[in-house]
Amino acid sequence: MKHNDPVVSTRETEYWSSFRSPWDPRGWSRRIWIIAVTAIIVVVAVVVGAVVGTTARNSGNSYPDYSKLNYTLIDTYSGTSFFDKFDYFHDYDPAGGFIHYVDPDYARTYNLTNATQTTAIVKVDTTVGPGSEPDASTGRFSVRLESKAQYGPGLFLFDVKHTPYGCGTWPALWLTDPNNWPTNGEIDIMEAVNQALNGNLVALHTTDGCTMSDVRREMSGTAGQEDCHNATNSNTGCTVTGAPATYGPEFNAAGGGIVALEWRNEGIRSWIFPRNGQNGLTALPASTGPAPDPSTWGPPLADFPSTSCDLGSHFRNQSIIVNIDLCGYFTEAVWASSGCPSNCTDLVANNPSAFTNAYWEFGAFQVYRALQG
Repeated sequence: MKHNDPVVSTRETEYWSSFRSPWDPRGWSRRIWIIAVTAIIVVVAVVVGAVVGTTARNSGNSYPDYSKLNYTLIDTYSGTSFFDKFDYFHDYDPAGGFIHYVDPDYARTYNLTNATQTTAIVKVDTTVGPGSEPDASTGRFSVRLESKAQYGPGLFLFDVKHTPYGCGTWPALWLTDPNNWPTNGEIDIMEAVNQALNGNLVALHTTDGCTMSDVRREMSGTAGQEDCHNATNSNTGCTVTGAPATYGPEFNAAGGGIVALEWRNEGIRSWIFPRNGQNGLTALPASTGPAPDPSTWGPPLADFPSTSCDLGSHFRNQSIIVNIDLCGYFTEAVWASSGCPSNCTDLVANNPSAFTNAYWEFGAFQVYRALQG
């Protein structure tokens, strides 16, 4: 008999079995086996569920719950006091424009801002040319307004009657914290350059860690760059472009419309509703009245869900900004393909009549906040 094949008696086996660890399955009863198998099945189910859930989120299958919020009106910009709620920015243009942003006195002198009971105008100077004193050889006069109030998440409704356009222009209606950019984010609601023939551009600009890549989105616009980080691709942001009728000549010809932005924990969305429902766009919904309900408005033009971006950490303390820049980084970047003559600075300096259509015309702005509970 080999030394490593001992013969052990039945009594000896029973004796040593009495010393087995409770974790040794050879000594388990039928009841213990059933409990153990059940526990294993539960653990496996939990692990598989977590993996599947993560995969679903990463593959863009999850989507925020944009159910109804109860909004209440907290601020209105309208009538002859429209501009009283804004500061006039009149410093060096941070976007590299060929422009002089003017203070309120200059704006009145050159009639660049004007408000009546029903409308507010913001425009570029169309009077100063070669031989004028002063002239536009170092930049043309224009306006940049920044609301004195700053806002958190909410619903913003803008009555836009006319959008600026024309070679050399870079207008925008947007939200940001001017003193804490890009830390507190930027939301571009309406933006275009030059002849504005490609439709409205909606964009988010953030610090690192916010992306729309591989995210389910429900919208009518066309997604562009998906990384919102301001350091990516010269601060392009994560973008969505609308149809031609959402900005410029077609939008203006239809009488403009209501532009809506909903900013909430679940995501940021924007709509454009032409006043007469023309050009294939959705007509203005009835629920833009005292109790607006975006959950009934259908797919937005742009949808930026919070699935892969913690919006709360990227957007806060936003001012409403209205401006019309000239030349600047964006305009110059697409000048070669714009169909515009000469170069941007020569056009701006020497052709005041080129800016006849470079004006915003607004009705009222309304800001709503969601009621808690």
